[in-house]
Amino acid sequence: MGRLWRREGWRLAALVAAGALLGWPFAAIPTGIAVGLALCLAFHLRQLNALYQWLTHRPQEEPPAASGLWGELFDRLYRYQKSQRITQQRLRSTLQRIQESSEAMRDSVVMLDRHGDLEWWNSAAEQMLGFQPQQDRGQHITNLLRDPRFVDYFHGRDYREPLTLTSPIDESRILQFQITLYGDDERLVMARDITRLHRLEQMRRDFVANVSHELRTPLTVLAGYLETYTDMADQLPPRLGRGLSSMQAQTERMQNLVDDLLLLSRLEIDRGGRHDGPLDMAALLEAVRHDAEALSGGRQVISVEDTATRTLIGNAKEIRSALSNLAFNAVRYSGDGCHIVLRWRARGDGACLEVQDDGEGIDPVHLPRLTERFYRVDKGRSTATGGTGLGLAIVKHVLLRHDARLEIDSRPGRGATFRCVFPAGRLQEAPQPQRA
Repeated sequence: MGRLWRREGWRLAALVAAGALLGWPFAAIPTGIAVGLALCLAFHLRQLNALYQWLTHRPQEEPPAASGLWGELFDRLYRYQKSQRITQQRLRSTLQRIQESSEAMRDSVVMLDRHGDLEWWNSAAEQMLGFQPQQDRGQHITNLLRDPRFVDYFHGRDYREPLTLTSPIDESRILQFQITLYGDDERLVMARDITRLHRLEQMRRDFVANVSHELRTPLTVLAGYLETYTDMADQLPPRLGRGLSSMQAQTERMQNLVDDLLLLSRLEIDRGGRHDGPLDMAALLEAVRHDAEALSGGRQVISVEDTATRTLIGNAKEIRSALSNLAFNAVRYSGDGCHIVLRWRARGDGACLEVQDDGEGIDPVHLPRLTERFYRVDKGRSTATGGTGLGLAIVKHVLLRHDARLEIDSRPGRGATFRCVFPAGRLQEAPQPQRA
């Protein structure tokens, strides 16, 4: 490239010198130099015009023939243009394959720009969501999916969990929406038809609720007769008396299991919110502490800490059930001589209920599955302590109904902390005690 620039420099110098020589006999050296420069300018203007004509009218053809610096420039532009054309072709091919694969999917795929306007969608979106290519392109998605829950989900920008709604064009279809952020704040919306899974889950819930309800009556009758015979244990042979005690313990355990199953079914089916109100957190903590001490029988030290300045808005029975389950688990599994703390404190913009113990702790491998129904870390020990295996599942569903989440911190030998984290929207300033 430096050689070409030197050649252009020598060419310009030669034109200036030739013009000066031509003007010297006529005593018009400046005029001769001007003529030489004009010839150089005309040459470059001609090449610029050729470049303009090529880029404007014949960009797909080969560049104009030229030599020197202009020839090198034409060649570089042509190679760059050719590489860009290949890149664009490759991108178009990739985009076409992506669109073809998305078109083949049974799930709806919708691409949105940074403003939330529709850019592209597959045919499944037309069938599930009712989008029309001729009318809806460029529309904001909340103009077409107007369910308030979807609008809140879209603007909330918290897409860690999917959203389940009915189809806007067919209420018998249940769709699960998942939004993913990508690129320059653009969004990819995917909707999956989970109608069959939803119906199977509903059948499971109904089955569990019906079976639990049907078991309650015979268990109550059985428990009544066993209690009657237990009162007569002094008149029975010792061997039969031990059998009656074992039968009574197992019947009580089955009653607790049925009660937990019924409660869990109600939490799953009922949306709740009708009986929410401000709670007296100090009284709630003391009541649960009293129940936990009765279960402990003095084997553990149980204390209460209440440092939050705001109170919780929720269902008193459900929150007490969740806190009781956590406290009773701590009593059952922390071990003798341990210290258990029931705590209500501020955490960021919200607040949290904590149950902390300094017992044996839990191996982290078990933490992701602790809220599953009937999951037990130590099956033999859990059966011996009388647990049903549903306590943490109940806690999870209670928290979901209160817009909260459960966090578990534990390490073997370092105890465990079960934390119920509530958002600011579930809190209000606690009433100040009135002066006498």
